[in-house]
Amino acid sequence: MSGVGGGDVVGPDAAVADAEKTDRVADSDAIATETILNTFPHPILLLDENDGVTYANPGAEQFFATGATQLCRSRLDDLLPYGSPALGLVQEARHKRSVMSEYGLDIGTPRLGQRLADITVSPVIENPDCILFTLRENSIASKMDRQLTHRGAARSVTGMAAMLAHEVKNPLSGIRGAAQLLEQNANTDDRVLTRLICDETDRIVGIVERMEMFSDKPIDHQPVNIHRVLERVRQVAQSGFAKNVRFQEIYDPSIPPVLGNFDQLVQVFLNLIKNAAEAAPASGGEITLSTAFRHGLRLAVPGSRERMKLPIEIGVQDNGPGVAEEMRPYLFDAFVSNKSQGSGLGLALVAKLVDDHGGIVECADAAKGALFRVMLPMDES
Repeated sequence: MSGVGGGDVVGPDAAVADAEKTDRVADSDAIATETILNTFPHPILLLDENDGVTYANPGAEQFFATGATQLCRSRLDDLLPYGSPALGLVQEARHKRSVMSEYGLDIGTPRLGQRLADITVSPVIENPDCILFTLRENSIASKMDRQLTHRGAARSVTGMAAMLAHEVKNPLSGIRGAAQLLEQNANTDDRVLTRLICDETDRIVGIVERMEMFSDKPIDHQPVNIHRVLERVRQVAQSGFAKNVRFQEIYDPSIPPVLGNFDQLVQVFLNLIKNAAEAAPASGGEITLSTAFRHGLRLAVPGSRERMKLPIEIGVQDNGPGVAEEMRPYLFDAFVSNKSQGSGLGLALVAKLVDDHGGIVECADAAKGALFRVMLPMDES
């Protein structure tokens, strides 16, 4: 039936059919969404505007040792310890309408026992007052805990570095001087030996000087453009050890300056990129440098209620074979290396310098190759 202007008039039966079709599509989408959430191994809760649980996936049932029906009769504060920072995180995400994350939160209760978890809360697009609450449990004994990985590994070298500088370099200079005096009156064959003494002495001095970089001398912090740091390091790498490697840059140009020391940050990323270049294949080697601003990323400081804000993330990823699983717990320990000629000080120095900047460094999971992420505080002056 045609109406005025030739338009079609939709009858009541057609309108009902369209409505039923819309409902079927919506039901189908809801079932698909629930199926996807049910397959996630990590605990997931859907919270209403009053923090009541309206959905819990099997991972949440296992984590809280409670069935979904009982969980959906609970509020979030019934499941977490009293005054948990996670509750404030949910309110902040709801207020700011943005995704928020905190790492290493203690969510242990008398029933659950001692538990640490990374928590991400995400407002639901259709209804921002509803929150998707995701947990990822950490092992308390894990050596790769984000806050402790670099501190224990790098700081253990500081006292040794000071001792070596004082107790080793002075005798070495005497040995070298004596070898040079002997060389003046030595025959050709003996000069080979005196030259060997001098060369090996110089090599040991070089190692000691590298370890002196672990000293606790105060550094000058000021606003630093992290992209200038990465550009400097890329230029150095491409003119030398990484001249056959292709670089890919995925930068967020809007990120603010970091609070740090330019030269020491250059040292950090020079070491990371050198490792990446050595891990990349000889033919078709590729290194990806990335920067991003992670709004809402905070980490718990062990032993206190303080939270570190580390919104600036820098990634260095290669397309090599990746890091062997058995090496991961010890990557940032001094004198640990899988290279035949490696001293095992490179990543320990990286960890120490990043720690001096109030940040963290980690070896993250990657689909291919090795991915090292450095998270740093921004300049708020």
